[in-house]
Amino acid sequence: MVETHEFVIAANRLPVRQTDDGWVLSPGGLVTALIPVMKNRSSSWIGWSGEPGVELAPFEHDGLDLDPVTLDQDDFDDYYEGFSNGTIWPLYHSGALSTQYHRHWWEAYRRVNRRFAERAMATTAENGTLWVHDYHLQLVPQLVRDGRPDLRTGFFLHTPFPPAELFQRLPWREQIARGLLGADIVGFQTPDDAQDFLSVCRRMLDTPGTFLDDGQATLEWEGREVTVGAFPISIDMHEIERKAVDPETIAAAADLWVQVGSPKTLLLGVDRLDYTKGIDVRLRALHELLIDGAVDAADVAFIQVATPSRDDVRGYAETRDQVERLVSEINGDFASMGVPVVHYLHQSFSFDELLTMYVAADVMLVTPFRDGMNLVAKEFVAAKLSGRGTLVLSEFAGTAQELTDAFLCNPFDLDGVKRVLLAAMNAPVEEQERRMRAMRERLTNHTVHDWAGKFLRELR
Repeated sequence: MVETHEFVIAANRLPVRQTDDGWVLSPGGLVTALIPVMKNRSSSWIGWSGEPGVELAPFEHDGLDLDPVTLDQDDFDDYYEGFSNGTIWPLYHSGALSTQYHRHWWEAYRRVNRRFAERAMATTAENGTLWVHDYHLQLVPQLVRDGRPDLRTGFFLHTPFPPAELFQRLPWREQIARGLLGADIVGFQTPDDAQDFLSVCRRMLDTPGTFLDDGQATLEWEGREVTVGAFPISIDMHEIERKAVDPETIAAAADLWVQVGSPKTLLLGVDRLDYTKGIDVRLRALHELLIDGAVDAADVAFIQVATPSRDDVRGYAETRDQVERLVSEINGDFASMGVPVVHYLHQSFSFDELLTMYVAADVMLVTPFRDGMNLVAKEFVAAKLSGRGTLVLSEFAGTAQELTDAFLCNPFDLDGVKRVLLAAMNAPVEEQERRMRAMRERLTNHTVHDWAGKFLRELR
């Protein structure tokens, strides 16, 4: 007999990853937010292990019941790399890369979504709660509604949702919209994303909905109410602060500053190597500031972390080549012997290692062309307990709607990015402290635990 749970999470990936030392918790805001929620009740997490063709039985890790879903190589190629990352990802990021529409990708997406839905229906207790996450599983809510209408089902999209004009290009647009409306609550990162989804519903499904004062709307759909609203995800502010003041972290940050040449200004970028992240924009801006003489190469160092990502997928390999060429140009033109200007790290780092970089850096650059939220920007602010430091932030990151005291820029305007970067580098201490104080107050009052708690209260 299959064990059932009162609270079940369904996400593309499990909250753990396999290492040489066994299973360990994955880093990231979603895992941080939901682990405490899971440990307080009968719960399970449904997800893929990350390895195609590996079949695993349900297992327990650190008090968590985990329920692996198997993806074979065809699933990986067509559902994951194909429809999820070749169709939905670029489309939802405002067409940052031309979107591909293949019928066999769609069939694989339907197949895997049904597999997740069947697992969720089998393992969620009567009248239980199911929380489905992200763009990989947008059909699951309606599939579950059809088979288990007793469940309270929530869906949260971690990426942006596109304007109706873009979404309507999708050949299977109605199926996706209906899939999402199977949930009792459909949550988005920003009010703009929620409004775009409402526009889609009005145009395609004739479901009028008006925003309420709290940024939410209620739709009448198939004889029931569906809540649509913004639930911006956040970070574990208190845990980051605790680690940032640890003497070991402070010492490691001081050592890092020396390792990169003891610069007057240390710039930092931390991104997955993705064509949506705008890494090339910040590199071009710095290069031109060096050429213009507005920045002295002897005074600056730039650490750019570019976590490896989907190198075999169209668009990603080209992005890597472009970024590495720009790094080579800057260092070729301005590095001195043994002291590069740009320290480019195409590697994965633990959160503690990234925190050391946050503490050491003077200026954080977050310049995506489009981003659902971007928690790196929030993590940097949380690490700056002194109030010193500046954040250069794209207007097109969801975070910009909350951290309005950052140095905001339009990543499509290179001259504008240069001006903003220079202003951030030269900001007086009083201005740094004023801006950082306002941003930190926002994050203190809205942590990742507040995010999860609010969503689940609404869902219940």
